[in-house]
Amino acid sequence: MADLDFDLKQWLELDKSQIFQRFNDFGGTRTIRRGSGDFEFLFIPGTRQDCVILVAHSDTVWDLDPRFPATVAYEDGIFFSQTDGLGIGADDRAGCAILWSLRNLGHSLLITSGEEIGCIGSRWIVGNNPDIFNTINNHQFLVQFDRRGSSDFKCYDIGTDQFRAYVQEVTGFSEPDRRSRTDIVVLSQRVCGVNLSVGYYEHTPSQKLVFQEWSNTLKTAYQWLSGKDLPQFIR
Repeated sequence: MADLDFDLKQWLELDKSQIFQRFNDFGGTRTIRRGSGDFEFLFIPGTRQDCVILVAHSDTVWDLDPRFPATVAYEDGIFFSQTDGLGIGADDRAGCAILWSLRNLGHSLLITSGEEIGCIGSRWIVGNNPDIFNTINNHQFLVQFDRRGSSDFKCYDIGTDQFRAYVQEVTGFSEPDRRSRTDIVVLSQRVCGVNLSVGYYEHTPSQKLVFQEWSNTLKTAYQWLSGKDLPQFIR
C-alpha cells in the first residue's frame, strides 16, 4: 500500500483514452470494448462463480476543457489542482483507480462514459448492447465507486431493505438519502446495486481528493469483495 498515493496521482492525470487503454491492455482478449466518445464502454468479464460487477466512469465535468487533465499536487494527504480554473476530475478518476486496484479479484469490470451528462453511455448499453445489459444483470450485485465524501453508500431505487442492511454491515458506511442517480441506476434491472464514497469533494476547480478516505474505501472493498460465496441480491 506504500505507493498507492503516488499511483493515485498518476490516475488523476490520465485522460479518458489512457484510462480505456489501461483496462483494455489488462483484459486482453477478454475485453469487450464498444462505441466512442460519450457512448464508449469497456467490459471485462470476471472469472468467479460469485461474480460481482464493479463500475466506474471515465468521463469528468472537465472533458471539454483542452487543458484537462489538470496538473495535480499532493500535500498533507490531499490531492488538488495546480491548473487555474480546472478541477482534478476525481469524479470519477478516483473510482477508476479503485477498480484498477481490485482488478485481480476475479470480478467483472465495467468502465463507462457519458455519466456526467445524464448517464447517456449507460443508456446506450441498455438500448444497443442487450448482450452486455443481460450479462450485467446476471451478476450477484453491482458496486459503483462514484460517490462524494468518506463513508456514504447509496442504493437509490435499486436496493432492497435486505441489500441495504448487508451493505451497511460489510462496509460500516451509511446511506444519507436515496436521491440522484449514477450509471448503476440505469444498468440495474434485475439485481441490486450500490454506490460507495471514494473521498472526493465537489464539482469545482477547487475539487479535492482525500487520500486517506479513498484508501479506506479501497481497503473496505478489498476485504469485502475478496471474500468467498458472495450472495446474490435480486430486486
